[in-house]
Amino acid sequence: MFRRVDLEGFEIEAVGRNVARVSYATSLQKKGVLISTTEHLLSAFIGIGLDNAVVELDNLELPILDGSAKPFVDLVLQAGLKQQRKKRSYLRILREFEVREGDKSIAAYPAAGYSVAYNIDFAPPIGAQSFEIDLSRDLYRKELAAARTFGFLREEQAMRNMGLIRGATEANVIVLTDTGVKNGPLRFADEFVRHKVLDLIGDLALLGRQVLGRIVADRAGHAMHTALVARMLRDRSLWEETTEAGETQSPAQRNGIPAHLAPQA
Repeated sequence: MFRRVDLEGFEIEAVGRNVARVSYATSLQKKGVLISTTEHLLSAFIGIGLDNAVVELDNLELPILDGSAKPFVDLVLQAGLKQQRKKRSYLRILREFEVREGDKSIAAYPAAGYSVAYNIDFAPPIGAQSFEIDLSRDLYRKELAAARTFGFLREEQAMRNMGLIRGATEANVIVLTDTGVKNGPLRFADEFVRHKVLDLIGDLALLGRQVLGRIVADRAGHAMHTALVARMLRDRSLWEETTEAGETQSPAQRNGIPAHLAPQA
């Protein structure tokens, strides 16, 4: 739940029905009130096993911080997580389906745990990259959280003219020229595709439940991510709600405790 404290505490639920315009970031809107750039924070929540929170902010956009999810992860874990008595509800994918637009696609498959795979193919110097992460294991903080957003310098002015990327600087965006990375070094050799996976996890959080299934994206983006969410919420035959977690998860994770916070035997 997002709460606009500058608008008398107006609340917007982080669910698919509230998705507003989607371009270079994912925005939510309810009764004309907007919340912009939600994907990094929601991704951090899913990555560390947090699914019940109220997020208060005093303007329409979440802070970009360093362009990744890591600052959100660090701050939440510093504050601490609390296990609740109610069992976690999962959305289990029952059959394969996809959303396609030309040569771009995003698909969902039944699986015991939750994994996300992404293929990208950008102009040089990025090129083709692929990455997959198993979110049923405690890999998010190590392999994904620190991956930063990126953009091409040649597109900067056009985007600013459209009112986009107003908070973007070399401190929070990987800036790409035609010949390479302007403000390196990279945190991962394949940081670009890792950040796309990070974004997708945040957008899938708008399902309102953690997923049991495998999601595969090929040159997709925020619009296709949220189109998949809309398709799933519209067609209840694609999934079932369950409190039984995947077989690859530990008992602590099934009870809603991230592996790094679970009691040790």
